[in-house]
Amino acid sequence: MGILNATPDSFSGDGVGFNADVLVRRLDQILAEGPDILDVGGESTRPGGPAVEVEEELRRVLPVLSAVRARSTLPVSIDTRRAEVARAALAHGADLINDVSGLAFDPAMLGVVAQAGVPVVLTHSRRGEVVHTPRGTHDAGVAYGDLVAEIAAEVGGLVARAVAQGVARDRIIWDPGFGFGKSPSQNIELLRRLAEFRPVGLPMLVGLSRKSFIGRILAAPVTERLEGSLAAAVLAVAKGADIVRAHDVGATRRALAVADAIVRARADD
Repeated sequence: MGILNATPDSFSGDGVGFNADVLVRRLDQILAEGPDILDVGGESTRPGGPAVEVEEELRRVLPVLSAVRARSTLPVSIDTRRAEVARAALAHGADLINDVSGLAFDPAMLGVVAQAGVPVVLTHSRRGEVVHTPRGTHDAGVAYGDLVAEIAAEVGGLVARAVAQGVARDRIIWDPGFGFGKSPSQNIELLRRLAEFRPVGLPMLVGLSRKSFIGRILAAPVTERLEGSLAAAVLAVAKGADIVRAHDVGATRRALAVADAIVRARADD
């Protein structure tokens, strides 16, 4: 899943903002690198990022969706927490909804997803409970007993709520939420124990690309986290991840082709 940020304040520094030329160049670059899905978002999810009004989010993402559809038939995901944005994005050619709030932010989102019948990504997050340490947001996390057991239980609750409101279970993808209300050590533990989530029984999407916990491990800024992101992505696939959300599409696709061939024993003799 290739990331196309229609934001001026993306944590990764790759937002296309409102510059049409930058948008076209970034879109053509991503398409040339061969993603399976494009993920378009108009609101930064970085810690402490400013809230965006619905009208502004629509102003950012709808031209991007139109540009994508003019160039490609690739499946497109709209990364949004808002029902109004999701509804408009679907009308402009989006194929699935990626809601980092797990359909909890906007009460109307469940109805949009159920009525449209499109795939939806539910992300685990405890951001509302984050306690910031003196080092700031990079150490932000919440208290867990058993990290995996509690995440699995909470995701189960999100899924049950969605299904009860008419969302088909076979349209649900789940995301364990790396960086969403989890400290660096919790993110590392989550990746190490990712295989324990197989009993959830739903396709798993992971977003590890350029995350701050990788930067902490490497003592590297966002622009120097490629190798760490690739290592994390390969480990995630080996432990059962089905979809990897990435900024560096070409490098990630090549790394995952090798990992997938080894894990699923599809390499040519």
